[in-house]
Amino acid sequence: MTTKTIADIDVAGKKVLMRVDFNVPLDNGKVTNDKRIVAALPSIKHVLDGGAALILMSHLGRPKGQVKPELSLKPVADRLAELLDRSVTLGPPEVVGPGTEELVAAMKPGNVVLLENVRFHPGETMPDKAKKNPDGQLAFDQRETLYGFVQELGRLGEVYVNDAFGTCHRKHASMYGAAKVIKAKGGPAVAGFLVEKEIKYLHDAISDPAKPFVVILGGAKVSDKIKLISTLLEKVDRIIIGGAMAYTLLKSQGIGVGKSLVEEDQVEAMKDLLSQTGDKIVLPEDNIVTDDFATGKPQTTDGLGMADDLQGMDIGPDTIKKFSEIIAGAKTIVWNGPMGVFEKPDYAAGTKAIAKAVAQATEAGAVSVIGGGDSATAVDQMGLAEKMTHVSTGGGASLTYLEGKPMPALDILDQKG
Repeated sequence: MTTKTIADIDVAGKKVLMRVDFNVPLDNGKVTNDKRIVAALPSIKHVLDGGAALILMSHLGRPKGQVKPELSLKPVADRLAELLDRSVTLGPPEVVGPGTEELVAAMKPGNVVLLENVRFHPGETMPDKAKKNPDGQLAFDQRETLYGFVQELGRLGEVYVNDAFGTCHRKHASMYGAAKVIKAKGGPAVAGFLVEKEIKYLHDAISDPAKPFVVILGGAKVSDKIKLISTLLEKVDRIIIGGAMAYTLLKSQGIGVGKSLVEEDQVEAMKDLLSQTGDKIVLPEDNIVTDDFATGKPQTTDGLGMADDLQGMDIGPDTIKKFSEIIAGAKTIVWNGPMGVFEKPDYAAGTKAIAKAVAQATEAGAVSVIGGGDSATAVDQMGLAEKMTHVSTGGGASLTYLEGKPMPALDILDQKG
């Protein structure tokens, strides 16, 4: 089964409710990086060219169900209007209600309305609140808030489009409930082109990868990636592990890791894992360390062990060489998580080197998928994003997809027969 997209339906004369990801950085009321807005333009233009009126939904930041003027989507509406060269009307701060319905009712084909930040309404993230109840259910007042918001959103459109992959791991009102309401009244619920692209590359990467298949994992916690490691172990040829998560695995092998970040509750589990995986999991051979992150100078270890007063910050030169050689021979590469504290120049060499190695492998014919989050930020900052096959727009969402976990926001969409 394949998810239907906006290319599979006729939107002429319809009101299309589209969820996008316009969670962009702002400074003094101006958008400082419009890449997420630009990424949604193909879907937006397709709908408008198809003769529809378009109602856009997005969140911005975490206002926690309150109207916060500093998180208004007004700057986004202004920037989108510039990019489209047409008027974009921002909805009222309460997101839904009589004012919004009146605004939408007056729309003509080609008109664009951007609803105000959906997280201004407490119903948007209400499904998350269920985790706080012992029975896993929403309290009555929470259910009423969620139900009301979902119904009001669903009334606005005749067609639902999801083009916000970055939040597809969230069962939020605008991601799932609104689609369900529109489907219940006979309308289509489909993917936008950005979501279609994400599904294609992430699915292809894990379902039928060209070999050798190499996965690169980094970041802070191995517990965040253990499900992914378990899911991919039988499919991959090598799993390269760097970043702070490597120190938990190294400690499980009896190697001194000083003051490095270690998940003590995972040490025994990692010892068992490494004993079962042979040479599939590849760990660092040396590290860049310091005695004080704020004021200390970087040092390179001679081998793996580090003194008790040191903490690991990045992979070392021998590790860079070893990891880069493995990457050079790969035909499919999935990368999620940096190799060190790349935000600080002293500890960015490992992440930079891996990014360059992945870019070179891609140029040589490999398929490379960068799994969003810090990895995507790193390749973007290094000017290498265009040299990768695909850079995901969603860190948490891409991880959830690669792990094979259910994604209700995608599962609710219509499928081709």
